[in-house]
Formats: sequence, structure tokens, C-alpha cells
Amino acid sequence: MNPLTIAVLAGAVAFVGYAYVGYPCLLKLVSVLRPARRPPNAPTSWPAVSITIPVYNEAATIAATLRRTLEIDYPAERRQIVVVSDASTDDTDTIVQGFADRGVELLRVPVRRGKSAAENAALPLLRGEIVVNTDASIQVPPEALRPLIAAFTDPTVGVASGRDVSITRLGAESNQGESGYVGYERRLRDLETRVDGIVGASGCFYAIRAELHQGRVPDGLSRDFAAALVARERGYRAVSVPQAICFVARTASVQNEFRRKVRTMTRGMQTLVYKRHLLNPARFGLFAWMLFSHKVCRWLAPWAGLAALAALGVLSLTAPWARWLLGGVAVIGIAAAAGWTWPVGRVAPRLLAIPAYLVSGNVAALFASIRAVRGTRDATWEPTRRDAVAAL
Repeated sequence: MNPLTIAVLAGAVAFVGYAYVGYPCLLKLVSVLRPARRPPNAPTSWPAVSITIPVYNEAATIAATLRRTLEIDYPAERRQIVVVSDASTDDTDTIVQGFADRGVELLRVPVRRGKSAAENAALPLLRGEIVVNTDASIQVPPEALRPLIAAFTDPTVGVASGRDVSITRLGAESNQGESGYVGYERRLRDLETRVDGIVGASGCFYAIRAELHQGRVPDGLSRDFAAALVARERGYRAVSVPQAICFVARTASVQNEFRRKVRTMTRGMQTLVYKRHLLNPARFGLFAWMLFSHKVCRWLAPWAGLAALAALGVLSLTAPWARWLLGGVAVIGIAAAAGWTWPVGRVAPRLLAIPAYLVSGNVAALFASIRAVRGTRDATWEPTRRDAVAAL
């Protein structure tokens, strides 16, 4: 057997293992060594907040979203609600205007340019000390906003991220693999919060100090990812707030989730290139290590997987154990293909959802990295269409 091929295989497997297992284990070890921070107290006076909801053609969901937003437990006189319509072509704008007498403001961007461009356009309208960014397709329970805002009583916190809870309606078809992945990410963010702060906020529900939010993010980049990076540049931390729950409907299929991941990973990679100086451990210490491990290693893991497959292919010509491993990989690939193509909701896809989700996520990273290297950017924003979250 060729020693170089063995080395390639071992190195690739070790790299993937570090990205998904080794990094969380090291985080756990470091978190044990770090002193626990005191939980934040409720502020004596609640700050003014601006809640922004960027939308594009959300006529089916925006009315329910606004009704729930108006029911959030927060002083009405300290709350501003701004809906930013990215040149919607359906009845979204008309529906939002129907809430004007309840204090909801509408900003219509006349030419569709994407989510970040729409959020940039809204900056002059925002009056709050804290800006809360959310989506039209999620549900924020009435009690979730106060814990998110209370996090800012810690003067080191610049961004507070809500906790996504992946759910589906009773009896509805859903992607079970997505739920497991969200749980994994949630535990990882809890560890990062304890160590030195999360490396990216939840795009569905997060809050940021207004002075940090006022900086423009180039169109096509990811503002929720950039928020945590901007906070660190300015000497703040980004934290995950477990009590600030938002309910996110699972996508109905692996295919839908694949398309979403390609878009979000492409934007994420391009955003990190834009803020690449944060990877310098001499300046940013533990945060640089966490950013590299959570993002860069995860994005490079599929390429390491391809290198491992190539090495196994070469070794299988002479080594029986390599043929067995290659056969096991083939079985996983067949299972993932079955989970991808079969109708969601039946027994077999539920059993195959996790391999299908993992494989599709890594293939999405391959596509996204190619698009990022080419400089491809989505000219417009296409929100992920999810089933509306039923009232809880």
C-alpha cells in the first residue's frame, strides 16, 4: 500500500472528524476551564427597540406575523415595527398598510435588490437603541423578546441571538434531518457563548446594538453573519440567548433545504472573505480559532471527504478493508439518494433523513464554495418558503 495514499486518507478523516466532533469536544473542555458568567438581570428601564421584518411576496403570512409581533410582551411606547418590502409584487404592501393605525411602518424598496440592500435602505428610519431583526415566516412567542433585550445589560454584549426551534404542524410532512442538525448547532452555540461568543447570529431572530447595526453591509453579503463579526471588531461579544425562542417551520424536503444552504453558504463565505482579518489569532485570540473551526473547517470538510474517497478508491485496488469501507460509503450514498427523492413523510424517508440531510449539506458546501470562488452573487433575495408555523 502507498504510504502517501494512507496519509491522505488519515488526514482527510481526521480533518472531517475535527470539524464535526473534535471542535465541539475542545470547546467543551475550554468551557469547563472558563469561569461562568452571571446571567443578565432585567434592565431597570427597557430600551427602545426597532423590530425590522424584511419581506418579499409574503402576502400569505405577513398579516399573521404582524399580529403576533404586536402581541409581543414589550412596552408599546418603546417599540418600533418596520416592514421592509423588497419590491414585493403581490398584496404584501397593501396588507402591511392595513396595520398602519397600530404603529406598523412600511418601507417599500422600489427596485428589488436583495435582503441586505433592503435592510441597508431601512437604516435611516430606525429609532431604537437596539435593532431586532426577524423573518416573516417564523413565530416569536410573546415572552421571547425581553430575554433577548436583557442580554444587553452586559456591557460586553453587542449581539444577542435567539434560539431556533425547528417544528412542524401536527401530522404535517417535514424534514426530520433538519431538526437534528438545528439541535446540534444549538448546543454548539451554547458552548461558544460560554467560551468567547458565537461566530454568527440566527438570521431568523437576533438583536444588535444600533451603533453596530448602522454600518452598511455590501449587497449580497450576509448581515446576520456579519453582525457577530462587526461586534467582535468593535470589542463586543455575540451571545446565544436560550430563553429567546423562535419557532421555525421545517422545510418540506431535502431539496428545498439544499437550495437554501447553497445560497446562505455562498453569502457566508463571501462575508468571511470580506471580514477575513478576524481569522488572525494574534489579534482576535480564541474567537479567531472558533471562527476558523466552526466556519472554514465546516466548509472545507466536503473537499476533505472527496480526498478520502479518492484515497479509498486507490487503496481498494489492493486492500480488502478499503473495499469494505468504500462499500459502506456507497450504502450511505444510496440511503441519502433515497431520502432525497422519495416522498417526505413516509417511514423510509424518515429513517433516511439524517444521511440525506448530511450528504446534501456537504454537497451544498461544495457548490457554494465554487460559486464563492467564482464571485457569484444572488442578484435578488429569494426567501425560503416554509409552511406557516401554527399558533402555539
